[in-house]
Amino acid sequence: MLGLVLLATGAACRSAGPIATIPPRDLVPTLAHAVIPAPASVDLDPRSGFTIRADTQVVVDVANADAVRVAEWLAARLRPATGYPLPIVGEPALGLGAGGRVSLTLDPSRTTLGDEGYEIDVTRDRVTMHAARPAGLFYAAQTLRQLLPPDIECSTPRQAVWRVPAGRIVDRPRFAWRGAMLDVARHFFGVDDVKRYIDLLAKYRINRLHLHLSDDQGWRIEIRSWPRLTTYGGSTAVGGGPGGHYTQAQYREIVAYAADRHIVMVPEIDMPGHTNAALASYAELNCDGVAPPLYTGIEVGFSALCVEKEVTYQFIDEVVGEIAAMTPGPYFHVGGDEVEKLTDEQYARFIERVQEIVIRHGKRPVGWEEVSKARLAPTSIVQQWRSDARAGSPPWRNEAALRAVQQGVPLVLSPAAKVYLDMKYDADTTLGLKWAGYVEVRDAYDWDPATLFEGVGEGDVLGIEAPLWSETLVTMADIEVMAFPRLPGIAEVGWSPAGRVWEEYRGRLAAHAARWTAMGVSFHRSPQVPWPAPRP
Repeated sequence: MLGLVLLATGAACRSAGPIATIPPRDLVPTLAHAVIPAPASVDLDPRSGFTIRADTQVVVDVANADAVRVAEWLAARLRPATGYPLPIVGEPALGLGAGGRVSLTLDPSRTTLGDEGYEIDVTRDRVTMHAARPAGLFYAAQTLRQLLPPDIECSTPRQAVWRVPAGRIVDRPRFAWRGAMLDVARHFFGVDDVKRYIDLLAKYRINRLHLHLSDDQGWRIEIRSWPRLTTYGGSTAVGGGPGGHYTQAQYREIVAYAADRHIVMVPEIDMPGHTNAALASYAELNCDGVAPPLYTGIEVGFSALCVEKEVTYQFIDEVVGEIAAMTPGPYFHVGGDEVEKLTDEQYARFIERVQEIVIRHGKRPVGWEEVSKARLAPTSIVQQWRSDARAGSPPWRNEAALRAVQQGVPLVLSPAAKVYLDMKYDADTTLGLKWAGYVEVRDAYDWDPATLFEGVGEGDVLGIEAPLWSETLVTMADIEVMAFPRLPGIAEVGWSPAGRVWEEYRGRLAAHAARWTAMGVSFHRSPQVPWPAPRP
């Protein structure tokens, strides 16, 4: 059964009245809905619709375990705020009253919806959700939550009319890979924090969580064949903090929690650079056999595994093997970025050999864009990242991306000047860095993956991903304020059809402020967004 942990609620949910949801006055005439990411096709009439009441039932084929899991997840998130029982039934009760029904149906014959698409039909007496696959049904449930008033995010009963606007939505994603990356190496974030981030990602139909598990400042995943990686290498963090790590049981727990929300885990062990934590833990991984001290700064490029030693590849094989065995998803990220201590020839040989190790353990290798210097297997994936907001208007030229395309290897786009969530919003932002320029909310939203780079078309792009590096981030609130409100827009870039319009989107985004307040999410009130006035 899906976990029933609810997101923490903010002060607004503890007050007597409903959360203010009125959007800015100039956007009221055009704001037919506030769903993010925007559906592919939507026809809604807010003047009528379906109202959830005390006798509403959730109807599902009780013999279909996948459909039941989504129904349980949805009901568990609607019950606290409504205060209604919302029983899950196989057939609606005879003499069904005014409460109507919310129906969830898995129908594999609806092939046009793909693995993640869905349909929602809303009339006065029922809401009907259809999908071909479980992920699509889950995303339909997420969209239904967004069609309800923001108070639905509260964890205690509220006084509200739980109305869903009438009409129809037909939806499916543009790109298969819609990811977010969380750096737990520079500063460590515990299991509960990662779970909370997973819930926030799932809300916006993100389907990949790339977990950056190792770097110069810390090693964060238990490896039983190399125990000092965590007991020593994981003992500190940027600035000399206490560090931390996940046991294998905790990592499995995170992976399972993400899978329940249709998010695939992409574990990363960065190599051959960004490896000081490993080098400090085991002297034999250094070419001179001398372990360096632990590192708590934020400089890059100074560390590298000894690529000429066989013990290095034994180490990598055992690390990849243990993590791969705990990760049901098909991917393993090998890092590969910012390596300054090796020649291009040494680097390419290393990547090609590590690629073989990853494939032997049954995973698809993923690497930062520098790995395109090597001969890559057709199953490999290149993650583009280098870009600078000061480089002028797109299309930009990225040689690493072009090398990947020439090898027939798909790209995940993570242009730093668009989607690096650790970049400051503006000069007054307290958290974050600015080496790629400032990244405001519109910067993160107003771009097209199919036209951003010279020589890279839509068919070359597997999807997009928003990295969040943690040099300056210490708390969950820090994570949230850097991710919100930029992350929902990036999710829409990955999901919604081309032709998105910033002026229309910013109105929908503004309407989510009340939702985040209800969930206790810290967010940045960007001046680019016409936020409703905060509730007194």
